[in-house]
Amino acid sequence: MYDSSLLIIYLISFLASVLGAVCGIGGGVIIKPVLDSFQLMDAGTVSFLSGCTVLSMTCYSVVSVHVKGDSRIDYKVSTYLGIGAAAGGCLGKCLFEALNRWFSDAGRIGAVQSAALFVLTIGTLCYTLQKHRIHTRHITGKSICACIGIILGIMSSFLGIGGGPINLVLLYFCFSMETKVAVQNSLYIILISQVSSLIFTAVKGNLPAVRPALLLGMVIFGILGGAAGRRVNSKIDSHTVNKLFIAVMLIIILICVYNFVQYM
Repeated sequence: MYDSSLLIIYLISFLASVLGAVCGIGGGVIIKPVLDSFQLMDAGTVSFLSGCTVLSMTCYSVVSVHVKGDSRIDYKVSTYLGIGAAAGGCLGKCLFEALNRWFSDAGRIGAVQSAALFVLTIGTLCYTLQKHRIHTRHITGKSICACIGIILGIMSSFLGIGGGPINLVLLYFCFSMETKVAVQNSLYIILISQVSSLIFTAVKGNLPAVRPALLLGMVIFGILGGAAGRRVNSKIDSHTVNKLFIAVMLIIILICVYNFVQYM
């Protein structure tokens, strides 16, 4: 991989982390499809690097709001969502590994992930545009929260996005959270699931061989992006966050279509 490619990847990690911190989507939902479009690495390596970047960004963001006394995380809800997401993440990785064994062509795996992310993002976008018309719930049961988390974990882990837009949709619908509150809770859930995902990958001995400079650089730019994103989020209102979230969804949809065509 050339140095120019490293600089591009660092820039992608930074910008994705900025948007991830502002919108509460983690950044992996941007990093994964964008890096897939360059086809510099296989899907498993991209998922690992994306997850590490998201982990660094969410860790910074969650710690930052606590240090500044600005935390709006509902631990009674989001901790159980995170635990469920951690368990679901392990199932999602097993599903990905099964798919990896099923298809001899790595491009086919990328095509399946792109198609699944496309459908998921379309659904998320449709809900976001119509959410003012949809009656929301206020779920408090621990077991139900954990089950919802499992669904989140399976989808995010299989797709290699570390969390993503579906977190916000479920936080809006199932728990009636306001946008900025949902952003903080989403990042907390993603943090828990990413820690468990990394441990699961390491224990199974599936850590991919990557250049230290590439991994370290993405982690550093993930933290820098998280810091910049937190600052931006503090200066804009929820309506602006929603508009930015919709714009990001449209971009992801276009990238997914491009990746699907490329892989097929």
